[in-house]
Formats: sequence, C-alpha cells, structure tokens
Amino acid sequence: MPAILPLLCLLIVLAGCAGQQQQVSGSQGWKQHSTQMHQFTHWRATGKLAVRTPAEAESASLVWVQDANTTSLSLSGPLGMGAMTVESDGRYLQVSNQDETSRWDISAPGAIAQSTGWDLPLQSLPHWLKGIPAPGVEVQSAVVEGDLLRSLQQDGWQLIFQRYQQFGEFTLPTRLSIERGSTNARIILRQWDALESL
Repeated sequence: MPAILPLLCLLIVLAGCAGQQQQVSGSQGWKQHSTQMHQFTHWRATGKLAVRTPAEAESASLVWVQDANTTSLSLSGPLGMGAMTVESDGRYLQVSNQDETSRWDISAPGAIAQSTGWDLPLQSLPHWLKGIPAPGVEVQSAVVEGDLLRSLQQDGWQLIFQRYQQFGEFTLPTRLSIERGSTNARIILRQWDALESL
C-alpha cells in the first residue's frame, strides 16, 4: 500500500463504540455541549491533515462522512496523487486506492496493530474530532474553558484544540493536534455539515 496509508488509518473510524459517556469536570454548559456532541452521529467534515512520524511526513485533503455506525472517508494527496477511499462498519475496514483494495477484519482488539504494525487511537478519533473525550476510556487530564474542551490527555494521547467555529447549532473544532511519542497529526476542518440518516 502507498505511504499515505498510515496517514489515512489515523483517521479511520471504528463505528459503534460502546461504553458510558466519559465524565470530565466542567460547567453545566460543558455538560450540555458534551451531551449534544455525543448525540451528533450523522455528519460530514472536510479539510486537510498532516501526519509526521520519524519515518515520513504526509498530508492529504479529506472528506469524512459519518452515518452512525458507517464511515466513508475519502483522502487525496498532493501532486496529483490518486484518491483513496475508506469504508468501515466497525467490524470490517476496506481501503481502495486506484486498482488496489485491501480488507481487514478489525473487530478484534489490536487487529489493526497486528495487521499493519500501527498503534493508533481508532475508536477514539470520531469523538476527539468533535471535541469530546472518547467514551469508556480513562481520561488522564482535561482542560475545559468557555464550555469547550481545550486540551485532553486520554489513552496516552495528547490533544490540543486550538480553534472552534459555529456550524449551524453546533460548535465544532476546526484546528487540532493529536500526538503521542514521535507521532504527530495536525488537522484542519474547514466545514462541518449535519446530515440526515443516509
């Protein structure tokens, strides 16, 4: 698979994440916002991301559509790199790039790491992108200011939420960073759209 594959896997959603809503101390406004974000399960986000590891640095434009338990993600890289699509229902992950398609059973814990060697926060990402902790995972630290999450340390990953913007009735992150050890991802989301169930 091409070098951009580790980058796209950083964004893959394993939908249908179970567990109780993770409680983070904050104002009543934060609690209401957090509840609203947990209920926001049908959406489209568009933007760009860049991932840096000791081995490589990659960037791509992204279109991410979440329909409850189903994810459809399109990535396109610089310099005319062919588009890549990713589909997941929380059990299977299919990655298509030009004429090549790979499919993995990701229902078992650690399946992605065993298949690819990458240790990535796949189940947490759809929650983190919306500016809330992932459910069912211990929070090491969190800073809430103005009813919004500004920094989060969860499952050994450090997140900084640098910017939010209002999209309709929702206040959502537009710039954030995610890092652990020598892996660093920076994500810019220019547009969020609420969707009807597909």
